[in-house]
Amino acid sequence: MTHFDAASAAVEAALAAGARYADARAMHRRYESMTARNGAVTALLENEDAGIGVRALVGSSWGYYAVPDLGTAAARRAGGRAAEIAAASASVPGPAIDLVHVDPQVGTWESRCDEDPLAVPLSEKGDLLTGVTATAHRAGADVAQALYQIWTTGTWLVSSAGHRVEQHIRKSGAGMSATAIGDEETQRRSYPSMRGDYGTRGWELVREIDLPANAERIAEEARALLTAPLCPAGETTLIIGGDQMMLQIHESVGHAIELDRILGWEAAMAGTSWLDLSKLGSLRYGSELMNIVIDPSIEGALGSFGFDDEGTPAQRRYAVRDGIWVGVLAGRDSAAVAGLDYGGSVRADGWARMPMVRMTNVGFEPGPHTTEEIIASTDDGIMVESNRSWSIDDKRLNFQFGCEIGWEVKNGKRGRMLRNPTYTGIGPTFWQSMDMLSNDVVPYGTPNCGKGQPGQVGHTAHPAAPARFQNVRVGVRG
Repeated sequence: MTHFDAASAAVEAALAAGARYADARAMHRRYESMTARNGAVTALLENEDAGIGVRALVGSSWGYYAVPDLGTAAARRAGGRAAEIAAASASVPGPAIDLVHVDPQVGTWESRCDEDPLAVPLSEKGDLLTGVTATAHRAGADVAQALYQIWTTGTWLVSSAGHRVEQHIRKSGAGMSATAIGDEETQRRSYPSMRGDYGTRGWELVREIDLPANAERIAEEARALLTAPLCPAGETTLIIGGDQMMLQIHESVGHAIELDRILGWEAAMAGTSWLDLSKLGSLRYGSELMNIVIDPSIEGALGSFGFDDEGTPAQRRYAVRDGIWVGVLAGRDSAAVAGLDYGGSVRADGWARMPMVRMTNVGFEPGPHTTEEIIASTDDGIMVESNRSWSIDDKRLNFQFGCEIGWEVKNGKRGRMLRNPTYTGIGPTFWQSMDMLSNDVVPYGTPNCGKGQPGQVGHTAHPAAPARFQNVRVGVRG
C-alpha cells in the first residue's frame, strides 16, 4: 500500500459518510536541531513522525480528523470521523461554503537541495556551532548561542475533485547571537537576523550564511552597545535595514492581507485586519515605491512550494502594486466568500492540524536605489537593524518595534552607534512615507510565525531590502 492509497481510502470514507468534498494529506516528517552555548553543545533534538489528516465538507461546515497511522483501516476511520464532525457542525444553520475552482492537479514537486542537510555528520554540525560560540565568547560576549534547524517533509495529497499531488520539501538554516551584560542592562547582536535565516534549501544555505566570519563582529558590537549613546527621541528620517524590514513586512503587511483575518475568522485568536474588502483595488497602502508580491515559487525561499495544501499550484501575484492594495492571501473557501477567484495560500504545520490561510513568500520587488545611495542622500537621520522586540495591535495597524542596533546618519555618512533604538507608526501613514527603496532584496526566512487555534507554526519568507521613511517617531519619550 502506498501513501496515496491511504489518502484515497480516507477521502472515499469521508464521501461515503456524507461529505460533498474531502481531501486528505498523508505526511512523513523528520526534524533535527542542535544548539550550542559558549563553546559547548547544549541540546540535540531529532524527531520523526507520520500520519494522515482529513478535511471533509458538509453543508456550511468543515470537519477535520487526523491519526498517526498511514494504514488503510486507520485512514478510513479518519475520513469517516472527519465527515461526522462536519455534519455535527453543519446541524447549526448557515450558508453553504463554496470553493473557488481549481483544475485538479496531478504531479510531483521537490525543492532544490544541493547538499542533504541530514547527511552532514553531526560532528561537523557540532564543530560549527561550538566553534562560533567559542569565538564570540572570547571576543566579549557573556553569552554566545547558535543553532541550526532542519526539516524534511513528504506529503501525498488526494482530493475528491481529482487532486493527486506528491511533494518533498527540505528546509534548513542557522543563526547565532551574542549577549553582553552590563551593570544596568544587557545588549544583544544577532546574525544573520534575530532568529537566523532559513530556506527551502539544503546545508549549502548554512555554509553560505557563514557564521564563523561574523562571530567576532557581533560579540564586539554587543559589548560596544553597552556604552553607546541612547537613541534620541523625536521625529526623524529613518533608514530600516533589510533584516528588520523583513519583520516590518511580516507584521504590518503579511498578517494584514490574510483573508481569514479580514473576514473575521481569526478574530478570537490572531485578531483581525484594518483592511476593508470594499477597498481592494483602490486603497492606497503605501507610496508608489511600495510593490509587495506574494510568490511561493521563489526558488530556495522558506515559504516556497509547488502546491499549497489544497492542491492549488504556486502562483505569483501582487498584494500591493505602486502603493495600491490589490491582493490577499486566500484559500478556496475564504476566496469564494469574498467573491475572489483565487486561493493558493493554505497550509498546515503538519498532518495533525487543519490547513489555514498562511503567508508564503511575501515581500518587496527591488527598488530603484542602492543602499549606499540611500545613506548618501540622507542629511540627518537614523539607521536601524535587527529586531529586538515588536508590538502591533490586533488590526495590524499601530506598531512599535525595538531594534538591536542603530547608527546616526549625518551628511550622507553613517556615524556613531546608538543603543536601544525604537520606532513607532501607523501602517498606511508609515508606508506612504517611504521615499527610497534599495534594490538589494534578500528573501529572509521566518520559521516561527504563529497563528491559529490550536496554534500552528508557519514557515514564511519576506524578500526585503533597506528602505527610507520620512517623519518617523523614534526613541522613547521621557
